[in-house]
Formats: sequence, C-alpha cells, structure tokens
Amino acid sequence: MRRWGTIIATVAIAYGIVIVAGAAIIYGGVYDVSATTPHWDATRAVMDVARMRSIAAHADGIRVPPHLDAPETLAMGVEHFAAHCAVCHGAPGVPRGDIAEGMYPKPPDLAKTAARYSDAELFWILKHGIKMTGMPAWADHTDDELWATVAFLRRFPTLSEVDYAKLVMANVMHGTMHHHGGSDPSTPDAPHERH
Repeated sequence: MRRWGTIIATVAIAYGIVIVAGAAIIYGGVYDVSATTPHWDATRAVMDVARMRSIAAHADGIRVPPHLDAPETLAMGVEHFAAHCAVCHGAPGVPRGDIAEGMYPKPPDLAKTAARYSDAELFWILKHGIKMTGMPAWADHTDDELWATVAFLRRFPTLSEVDYAKLVMANVMHGTMHHHGGSDPSTPDAPHERH
C-alpha cells in the first residue's frame, strides 16, 4: 500500500513540475511566437499530429459528391483556386505572393501535399481553415465552389504551366469567372449572385 502511495506522490510531483515549467515558459514569454522563428521540434510534432487527427475526425462522414470529374466542376475549381489560393500556395508558373513568403509555417505546395488528404478532408480544410497556419476558412463560399476546388486539387499535380494557363484563360474567355464576394467587373454596382 505504501508503495502505491509513493508512486502516486511521484507522479503528482512530476506533473506539478511540468505544469510549473510550462507556466514559466508561457508567462515568462520564453516561447517565441514570431513568424521568423521555427517551432521547437516537439511543438511542431505535437501540432502536426493534432492537425492530421483533427482533420480526419472532423471530415469523417462527409460524403463526396459524384460530379467531381465533370468539366464544369473543374472550370469552377480552377477559377476558385486562381482567385483565392494561388496567392499563398502558388500554381504552375505562378510563384507564391509576398505575404506567403513571410508566413510561418509557409503555405504548402499543394501539388505535393494535397495527396496526403482524402477528398472529404480537403473539403473540410477549405471550408473551416486551420488555426495557427494562416489557412482561412472559406465557409462563406458555396459547397459547390469548395468541392470544385477539391476536384481541381486532384488534377493539380499533373498540370504544367501551359496547362494551368490554358485552364485559367478558358475560364476568362468563356465568362465562367464567378467574382465571389463582389459584383461583375463589367457592371459596376450590380448585385452579386452567388453560384
């Protein structure tokens, strides 16, 4: 019985030391939150696991629509990506913008990292964003726009600079630009119709 008391006391003291040390680090300003200093390895590892597990858990049960391979879906996805995502993530022939270069962590190259996630997980990320990464939530955009962006991300790794430019120009030429969140530039002050 005494042995169990010693074990419990030792564990309680160890937890107490961890809590006091953590409080000292936090309240003492020891942990550098600047975007110019990388996370400690342990912090990064914990955040990576937390991010992956959270995305998987929250995306569980999301049904993927059947129309993701339709040409009109891809066109909408190209438009949404070019308008909202390329500035941070870049695209074939399109470098990241200056804002993205100053972010930590840097926005990932989606031609490489999108494959780590299922379609449902990509949709959830687009809709809800990710805390402490600079990834915004696009919850005010329609689900069709977000699923279309997922469809585009599946094609993204195979696109050359020329392919991407052609897809963007095809949208412009066919008038499929959605102008989300604003009016049609050809008709100033026109009410915006959500798609």
